[in-house]
Amino acid sequence: MSLAGWHDRARQRLDPVHYDYFAGGAGEETALAENERAFGRYALIPRVLRGQPSRDIAVDLPGARASMPILVSPTAFHRLAHPDGELATARAAAAAGTVLVSGMAATVAIGEVADAAREVDPDAAVWFQLYLQPDAKITECLVRRAEDAGCSALVVTVDSPVFGRHGRDEHNGFHDLPEGLAAENLRDLPGSPGVRDIEWCPEASWRYVEALRRMTGLPLVLKGILHPEDARIAVDGGIAGILVSNHGGRQLDAAPAAIDALSRVAEAVDGRIPVLVDGGVRRGADVAIALALGASAVGVGRPVLWGLAADGEAGVRQVLDLLRDEFEHVLTLCGGVLAGDQVVSRC
Repeated sequence: MSLAGWHDRARQRLDPVHYDYFAGGAGEETALAENERAFGRYALIPRVLRGQPSRDIAVDLPGARASMPILVSPTAFHRLAHPDGELATARAAAAAGTVLVSGMAATVAIGEVADAAREVDPDAAVWFQLYLQPDAKITECLVRRAEDAGCSALVVTVDSPVFGRHGRDEHNGFHDLPEGLAAENLRDLPGSPGVRDIEWCPEASWRYVEALRRMTGLPLVLKGILHPEDARIAVDGGIAGILVSNHGGRQLDAAPAAIDALSRVAEAVDGRIPVLVDGGVRRGADVAIALALGASAVGVGRPVLWGLAADGEAGVRQVLDLLRDEFEHVLTLCGGVLAGDQVVSRC
């Protein structure tokens, strides 16, 4: 089944309100649509007669080695999609040998998520996604929980000084999780018995990132970089990786498609740290295009949720296996090599 098929199955099984939460974007959903549409503007020119044997597609990333250049990007509230939630996602990612980026707004606490992954593979790599909080004590508590869980990197989302405006959720009146579900990483934080809300931090600056670097020895990956100058500042500031992203079209609706911003960011980084990209990856060819434009790996978010909603852990595993198989097939057709001079515009 194609990823479109998994999407269709998930839509049939999900509560329509929850489907809209996962599928929707900000504003008029222009950035959301562009993320997928933009890949269609690129074509790959294959190299031929390369005599290439089977190629190892594993990739080294901050604090992790993944079996393929395809990671699970952070998304929230997996138990809206399936009762096992992030536990199923973690087990599937570990079985696929790739990195799970577990979200701060997960419905399973990071310690349990990491334990589930390591039940499948003791060496499974789990990263923790973090929103910088106005209260440094809250940020530090979340960091310590990630460290205690054995996470090998922190993914700091930097494109969300305020929450995006989601028309579908407003229309549906979806503002709170159903009874029995909660953002478990936000439970029993300093000064907040019970579960607190994520606080947005308009005042966040590079000073906050530097404070976070002093707070932990874990490598930091900044998620939400679209401007090459921000990428240069990140590299000069000791950041371990960059994830080019427009938040799946859920923040600034006027933002460019992530794949369109990738090459300028990769050029600015100039190979000094890994550059990843997420948003709109729906085929193995999309993975290949991203790598040819300078990415070390891609992240997938919604396709994982569709697999989870359709068939739990098995669905997530099949989505990841499908993308791996498609990517390896495209890589072979491209002569086992992917470079910028193989990517051309269809326009």
